[in-house]
Amino acid sequence: MKEIRLQTSRSRALRGHPWAFRNELRPPFPDCAGEGVVLRADRGRLLGSGIFNPASEIAWRAYSRAEVPFDRGFLEGAIDRAIARRAPEPFRRLVWSEADHLPGLVVDQFDDALVVQALTLAMDLRLAEIVEILQDRLKPAVIVLRNDAPSRTREGLSREVRIVGNASYSPRWYEIDGISCFLDLQKGQKTGFYLDQREQHARVAEFTPGKRVLDAFCNQGSFAFHAARAGAEQVLGIDSSEECITAARANAAYNGLNAEFVRANVFDWFTSNRDARFDVIILDPPSFAPRKAALAGAMRGYKELNLRALRMLDPGGILATYSCSQHVSRALFFEMLRDAAADAGRDVRLIAPTGQPPDHPVALHFPESEYLTGAILEAE
Repeated sequence: MKEIRLQTSRSRALRGHPWAFRNELRPPFPDCAGEGVVLRADRGRLLGSGIFNPASEIAWRAYSRAEVPFDRGFLEGAIDRAIARRAPEPFRRLVWSEADHLPGLVVDQFDDALVVQALTLAMDLRLAEIVEILQDRLKPAVIVLRNDAPSRTREGLSREVRIVGNASYSPRWYEIDGISCFLDLQKGQKTGFYLDQREQHARVAEFTPGKRVLDAFCNQGSFAFHAARAGAEQVLGIDSSEECITAARANAAYNGLNAEFVRANVFDWFTSNRDARFDVIILDPPSFAPRKAALAGAMRGYKELNLRALRMLDPGGILATYSCSQHVSRALFFEMLRDAAADAGRDVRLIAPTGQPPDHPVALHFPESEYLTGAILEAE
């Protein structure tokens, strides 16, 4: 295998992190973009094998701590291990990038359909092999390639959505955790549905029987649906996307659930409805900090949202609040919550910290794999 070397003693790769940035590597670089290469420390110590793309800011992404070729045999073994780690259920994340030693590959299962994202050059070059392996192991009726993520441009890749082979796909109803959802896996956000919050949908619903519930940033309405099914007295979902609100209303009607959905900017809605009161509020916004440079502004936005929500809760009210911003650590998120509670003048009790489900594993050596954090709180 070809080799590259670090030229700095400050790289996190020296401590087991699976990334090395282009400016941390010693030029000239070998002509093997999209291939597996060995990374060594300045004095020759083996740091592992990883996919290489000198056109990307993150030029090396580890897939093994040993010297292992990035070939069909490796892909088969890594995909098999990823599948074996998951519970055998019809809706799940099957592959989660570096956390499964497959950097830049995401695979979600929606019953008999698979949605695949290749976010790195190496995975994109091997999509045909990856698809063959998935077809052999899982026998899906259809595989949707959702290669439309903006991050692909940073790898020098084009963006597209297509169906593999001669299979056909049309949007349809899927029953997920007892709720029928009409999903378009070719056009929905990310891979079509947020599988990472399924546990939270059920957990938060436990607090909603007979309660007034606000689901802010409701997307397609999953938190709202589970609250309504659990017997909430009133359910209001808010999102700025007309497409999401239309889908949520259709899903609520199809399931016979009593939930109202309003299209509005959530910040503006809080400003215009200061006197509204709820027993349960869910805050599940999109990422406020997709880049590290946006972190300071993101924390101000999170604090403002949680402050306003705490002021709207009646005594004993529940706030289920989340961040899916990769750059917002758990420590930062809880510090923000403490500040918001202090400014709201509320004593707040932590019922439970929340995070990612088992099918979205967190690798300790790769903190970036932990992007979802949150808390269920009671405002006393």
